[in-house]
Amino acid sequence: MKDLTPKEIVSELDKYIVGQENAKKSVAIALRNRWRRQQLSEDMREEVVPNNIILIGTTGVGKTEIARRLANLADAPFIKVEASKFTEVGYVGRDVESIVRDLMDIAVSMVQSEMKKTVTKEAENLANERLLDLLFPINGAASQKGDNPEVLERQLRTRDKLRNKLMAGKFEDKVVEINISNEGMPMMQIFGSVGLEEMGMNLQEMLGSSIPQKRKQRRTTVSEARRILAQEELSKLIDHDEAIREARSRVENSGIVFLDEIDKVVGGNAGSGPDVSREGVQRDILPIIEGSNVNTKYGVVRTDHVLFIAAGAFHASKPSDMIPELQGRFPIRVEMDNLNSEDFVKILTHPQNALIKQYCALLETEGVKLTFTKGAIDAIARIATEVNDSTENIGARRLHTIMTTLLEDILFEKSEVASESVSITKEMVVGRLSEIVQNQDLSRYIL
Repeated sequence: MKDLTPKEIVSELDKYIVGQENAKKSVAIALRNRWRRQQLSEDMREEVVPNNIILIGTTGVGKTEIARRLANLADAPFIKVEASKFTEVGYVGRDVESIVRDLMDIAVSMVQSEMKKTVTKEAENLANERLLDLLFPINGAASQKGDNPEVLERQLRTRDKLRNKLMAGKFEDKVVEINISNEGMPMMQIFGSVGLEEMGMNLQEMLGSSIPQKRKQRRTTVSEARRILAQEELSKLIDHDEAIREARSRVENSGIVFLDEIDKVVGGNAGSGPDVSREGVQRDILPIIEGSNVNTKYGVVRTDHVLFIAAGAFHASKPSDMIPELQGRFPIRVEMDNLNSEDFVKILTHPQNALIKQYCALLETEGVKLTFTKGAIDAIARIATEVNDSTENIGARRLHTIMTTLLEDILFEKSEVASESVSITKEMVVGRLSEIVQNQDLSRYIL
């Protein structure tokens, strides 16, 4: 976890998220408290529980983006799930414990990727040596006898020369036959009372080395063979047991779960489909938030100190409609601000990944220089606000639909005309979008 103060965390979030100061402050404190907890003695560390958060606001105001960027800052395992996809135990649907299993899968992949980066060069060297063995093997008989050192020395010199040519890319298109592992093992799903479904356990994982790993011959170019062999060597070089231990530690101490659409399992009736109790889903979610042991294919994972960030619009319900036990596990509640025209202007231009910057970069790949006047940006922001007010309020996502409609012709035609400058003006924005905005039925489907 990066050693960032709450102010530094907010400053980093400001690079990508416009407004929502209260939300950014709350998540910054929660993240910093996780670092503070790691500095405590072991006994005290176990007593400190996460400050789980509920973000309340309409779609498109930045709830998901805040959680995702927070996970990146913490360099922590992160998963986003929709609460509405889960069902009460006894019904056909996703098991809530699959959240932890999926989070553990993500953590293992994260740690393994980090480990692979440290041994990439060694793996590439080993892959090149295996290629040399395929292309120009040393005479085994001469090397074993030991009575002809001159022949062996000559072979080694030749091999060195060929190695240099291989490294210089002289044999990239040459076809070789390699012996690789066959990863096409059949999947075996297990259904039982301990929540083992969706674990992705295959026969090899269950029985380990009792079943020899199958291998197959494959003809491919040297360049492709190097990539395949390097991946095999990487897998051999990293300590998979250590990766699992580190991944489990990260999940248990710094894992972040983003529970979206939490309001969909709060209050009211399920509507269409089977009568699945929403309160039942809440009660199933409660144990992993309170802290429990979850069986995964990597062993038991504790959820006592996993940070849960829930989010929902809460149009038809409110957080107080949640069961009391679940309410108590989310002590921090943040009301997200609705976005206005000024916010949209900032969203279009300010963040590092601002929407206008994205479209300019996309067209620049084909030699087209795209620019926007201040009047055009103001007009886009104003139209986005008007459409949100008159139809469904989808927040900043409205900007994506408007920009796509506005630039449709340019994106379609300019691929054939390179080295051209295009300036988007206020008049162009109004001329392109005014008719759609005025026709509410049309704007409902287009914007």
